[in-house]
Parts: sequence; structure tokens; C-alpha cells
Amino acid sequence: MAISAVGEGCHKQMETLLPNIMEGVLPFLQDPHPRVRYAACNAIGQMSTDFAPIFEKKFHDKVIPGLLMVMDDHLNPRVQAHAGAALVNFAEDCPKPILTIYLDTIMGKLEFILTAKFKELVERGTKLVLEQVVTTIAAVADTAEEKFVQFYDRVMPCLKYIVQHALTPELRMLRGKTIECVSLIGLAVGQEKFMQDASDVMQLLLKTQTEEESDLAEDDPQISYMISAWARMCKILGKEFEQYLPIVMGPVMKAASLKPEVALLDGEDMKSMQEDDAWQFVTLGDQQNFGIRTAGLEEKATACQMLVCYARELKDGFADYTEQVVKLMVPLLKFYFHDGVRVAATESLPFLLECAKIKGDDYLREMWAYICPELLKVVDTEPGNDVLSEHMHSLAKCIEVLGKGCLSAENMAELMKTLDKILKEHFERADTRQQKRKDADEDYDEEVEESLLDEDDEDVYILSKVSDLMHALFGTHKVDFFPYFEQLLPHFVKLLGTERPWSDRQWAICIFDDVIEFGGPAVIKYQEIFLRPLLQYLLDPQSEVRQAAAYGAGMLGQFGGTDFAQPCAEAVPLLMQIINAPDSRSPENINPTENAIAAVAKICKFNSSLLNLDEILPHWLSWLPVWEDEDEAPHIYSYLCDLIEANHPSVLGMNNANVPRIVGVIAEVFVRDVLDKDSEIRTRILNLVRHIQSNAELFNVCITQLNPEQQLALSTALNQ
Repeated sequence: MAISAVGEGCHKQMETLLPNIMEGVLPFLQDPHPRVRYAACNAIGQMSTDFAPIFEKKFHDKVIPGLLMVMDDHLNPRVQAHAGAALVNFAEDCPKPILTIYLDTIMGKLEFILTAKFKELVERGTKLVLEQVVTTIAAVADTAEEKFVQFYDRVMPCLKYIVQHALTPELRMLRGKTIECVSLIGLAVGQEKFMQDASDVMQLLLKTQTEEESDLAEDDPQISYMISAWARMCKILGKEFEQYLPIVMGPVMKAASLKPEVALLDGEDMKSMQEDDAWQFVTLGDQQNFGIRTAGLEEKATACQMLVCYARELKDGFADYTEQVVKLMVPLLKFYFHDGVRVAATESLPFLLECAKIKGDDYLREMWAYICPELLKVVDTEPGNDVLSEHMHSLAKCIEVLGKGCLSAENMAELMKTLDKILKEHFERADTRQQKRKDADEDYDEEVEESLLDEDDEDVYILSKVSDLMHALFGTHKVDFFPYFEQLLPHFVKLLGTERPWSDRQWAICIFDDVIEFGGPAVIKYQEIFLRPLLQYLLDPQSEVRQAAAYGAGMLGQFGGTDFAQPCAEAVPLLMQIINAPDSRSPENINPTENAIAAVAKICKFNSSLLNLDEILPHWLSWLPVWEDEDEAPHIYSYLCDLIEANHPSVLGMNNANVPRIVGVIAEVFVRDVLDKDSEIRTRILNLVRHIQSNAELFNVCITQLNPEQQLALSTALNQ
């Protein structure tokens, strides 16, 4: 249990020790004492979350069989359920290709337990393990996605039966978890498969929401599951969901519009009411104390989140509701009595703007004129960092939806002033924390340090949202944003400094990556600021910094133009150091490595005037395949197609000697499901394979060098 507790706070220290720790923990899954087995499950479940996805990649072959073995512990239901809970943590962050290997085994076990525990519920009323196995099935389906189709007909009838008949108060949690499971399975397998049950499930959900006799109490555990289920049903059904809007919108708007009882209190009132659970208290400013009756607050937050879901999923199908919803949501940006309400309100705004586009430019302008001043205001004044980050993200998304010109000169000036303040506060808070660590006295202990680390994390997250806003503004305004960017430039220069924490350097580089990508050759004016740090940080000890720098090197190759030919040539050997490092393919390093491979591809493709491609390309081909970074993989495989289509001798080799190796790379692309099924690059790759296939002798040589899994994946792709 101690190992479970220390993982989050000692992440970096423990990460390198994981093999030794697991060697110690795993045998305890078979300990004779149930409490020890329980503790071992607890440790594995917690490490699955704390060290994801590295933990899943390194230990799947031991963890999954171990937990499935403990799930046979029918004599100790608490231990059995806890093994299922640990498997949930593992499955949630497990890469799909890894989980798929074990899918038959996992589902065989879960189906058996589902059937047995359902029988126990009917006969004896016991539900602990059943609740857990339903949640575990949901987590497995969520990760397995379309691979779960083969198990659908085996589990869905039982799950539907539970939703229909688990109506007594003591079964509400089971029913809520089963509703969640059904909707997650539906999302996993897709509309075509789920449609056979979609109507029944919708009727069950509607019955729960609309019938007075099934009125949900405020603390009913089904509520939180219902919101997620509605969101998924809306996503699954798409346009088909629109028919239900007239039924569901009335109750949702009513709940979201709830005006709770609020009282302005003095100090004495606060003391006398402090013990009353029906009230919660908020202090705004120096002496303004408010009490708010909590009844209906969670329901209000839930309803607001449902409106977000409808706007996000239905788009123009929700257009007729945008006016009433935006008039509800904008005032809720300042609903300081519940963070969840403010988060839902701000999250809804870019989706509502997207919905409203179909109504025409005048309607959209009017809506934005109503939203913009209030959104800018809360970005400046929001007291909670968690909610502030959501406001910043929402503003970035609104800018991306509306494009250049959505912010007037006054709006832009106000935003730059606010960002200047946020960045100044970032440095001030970092200095304050550093001073506290230096001045450590007898009161300084692990708890104080943990609090300081939490503050570090909060500030880093806010900084990531500053980066989001820069990305949105550069993406929409390009070089026209330079004059505004320069108002904040001293802060970004400071963030780049070698003395700053790695997270400061990471986000500073990300911002300059955007400057390069969207500024193009004009970025030459800032080269004295960013160029040396960008090249230097390619070899930074921290993988996140290397990844940001590698991406930036690729952007410099793709968009920097001929003025940056020399820096691009300098970057290539540094990128090769990242790629050729002995542990470059380890889970902690794979992302910077694949970004570096993509960066070399972009430099070779767009800015290679000072490079010897005949020397570099054989190395580059040897680094393939890649599959981890879904954003960079298309760039890499597009360049591979370019080279093959051009019959480049350095890639094809003498007398096409490299073709079997190339087909092996392509087969692995299909095994790993790297490219979208409707992507142009996938089509190009298949056309190239078909061209090779026309030479039967050569193609047979290629096929014999593939393993059975690669042969099957390639054959399936060719026949689709």
C-alpha cells in the first residue's frame, strides 16, 4: 500500500526503478492472505495510472495474466473486485494494439464472471463484484474500440436486462455503471452495430429522465452516469439524435437555469451556519461572504454539461437552440458557486459558434459580440486556476472557429494586457516558490513541498493554455500577429533561458514552433532569439523538451525557407543523435524519436540544398516503421511515397534490393493501424503495393519475409 501512495509524488525517482518494484510486487498477487493480494492489486492499479503509458508497455505480459488470475478469487469478493478495478486503470491507458493481444482472454474471463455474478445478484442480492465487472468491461471496450464487436452480442443482452430491471434504490449504482457500460460499448463498436439496440437504450434513458415516478434524487449516483451516457448516445446517433431534442431540451434547460438560494453573510452568520451541510460558502474580494444552498447545484452542472455535449455533437442540428443556450451560458461564466458550471459554460461557447454558422454571418457576429467581452473579462478576472485554463482554451477555440478579424484592435489590446499579467504572475509565483524552498525552516516538510509541486503543475498548465492562445492567434493571423506577439516577446525569451525549469523551456519552444510554422520565412527577424536554443535543446535531457525542439526543427525545414538551409543542415546530425541513442525507442523516448524522424523527413523534402540526400536517406529508411505519433506519421509516410514514386535509387536500392524491406514497413503500418482509413496517404501506399504486386516474383519474395500478422494485415488492406 505504501508503494501505491508514493508513486504520484516520487514519479521521476520511481520510474527508473519500476522493473525492480514490479519484481517485488507481482508475487504478492498469489500471497495466501487476501489483504496482501488486495494490496498488490492496489499497487498495480495505482502504478498503471501514475506511470501510464510506460507501465502498460513494459509490464503488460505480467500484469494482465496476474490480475485475471486474482479475478478468479470467488471466495474473497473484495479482492476479486479490486483486481477488476486495477484492470480498469490498466486498460484505460493501455495502447490499443497491446490490449488487443489479450482481448479474447480478458473478455472470456469477464463474460464468465458477469454471468456468475448476475446469477448471484438474482439469488442472493450481492452486487459488489458485478458492479466492478461491468465497469471493467466498459474500460476494455473503450480502449479496444471496433475490436470489441465480436463480444457485443455476448454481453449486451445481460447489460440491457440490468438497466431495465435494476430499479430499487440499492441497485442505483449498479444501474448507473451499467448505463455507462452500454453507452461506452455502443461508442466502441460504432453506429452500424449498435443501432439494433439504440432505440431500446434511448427509451430506457428517456424513461429515467422524464417519468415523474423515476425522479432522480439530487444525490442519486445515476445522474453522473446519465450525463456521460447522453453524450455518448448523441455522438453515436449523430443526426438521428435530433429527433429526441424536443423531449430532452425542456428538462435540461430547466435544470441548467436553476437559480439557487444565495445569501450575503457577515462573519457571525458564517460561523453560525458553518456546520449546515445544506449550504456552502464562497468569499469574493476582501469581506464579501456568500452562502449558497447546495440543493440542485450538481444537477445544474450536469445539465450544463449535457448542453455542451449536444452542441458539440449535433453542430448545425442544434442551431435552433443556440440563442437560448448562449444567453444562459454567458452569464454562467461568473457563476462562482460551482466550478463545474463555469467550466461547462466556457466549454460550450466555441461549439455554439460552430452550430450558429449555418444561421449566417450576421447572426454569428451578433452572437460573438455578446460572448467576446464577457469571455475576455473572465480570462482576466477568474479566481480559480483550473477554471482559468478552461476559459483560455475556450477563447483559443473561439478564435479558431471565427478566424482572423474576430478580435477588434481593442479586444486584442485587452487580451495582450491580460496575457502580460498572466506571464508576469507566472514568474512571480515561481520566484516565490523558489524562495520558500531556499528559506526552508522547521515548518517545511513533505506536505509543504507537495503543495508547492501542485502549484508548479497548475502554473505549467496555465502556460500550456498561453501556448494554445498563441497557436490560435498565429494560426488565424499569421505574420499580422507579429506586432502583438512582440509585446509579449520578453516573457517568451525569459522562458527559453537554460536556467528555467524544463516545462518553461518546453512551452517556450512550442510557442516559437508556431511562430516558425505560421510566420514562414518572415520568422528570420527572430532568429537571434530562438535559433540557438532550438538547436541546443535537441539534446536536452528532458524528453518533452527534445520533442518540442525536434518538432521545431521540422517546422524550420518545412516553412523557414532558404535562409534557414544552414541551420537545417546543422540540425540533422543532432536529430540523428536523438534517433540513434541506445534507448531512443524506449516508451519514455519514443515521442521525441519519432518527431526527430519526421523532422529529418521535412528537412530532406523541403530544405535539403546543403544536404547529401544519398547519404541520409538509407539511414532514414532504416529508422522506419514509426507508429506512436499519429500526427507525425502522415508526414513520414507521405515522404516515403514521394521517394518511391520518384524511383529514388537511395531508397529502392540497387536492383530494387530494398523493396522487401519497404513492403515490411508498409505491412507494419497496417498492423499498427497508423493511418486513417480514408486518408490520401493510405491510398497512395496501397497503390504502390499493388504496383509491386504486378511483379509476382518480386512480390512473393516480399511476402515470404513478412510474419503472419503482417501478411494478414497487408492482405486485408489490399482487399478492402
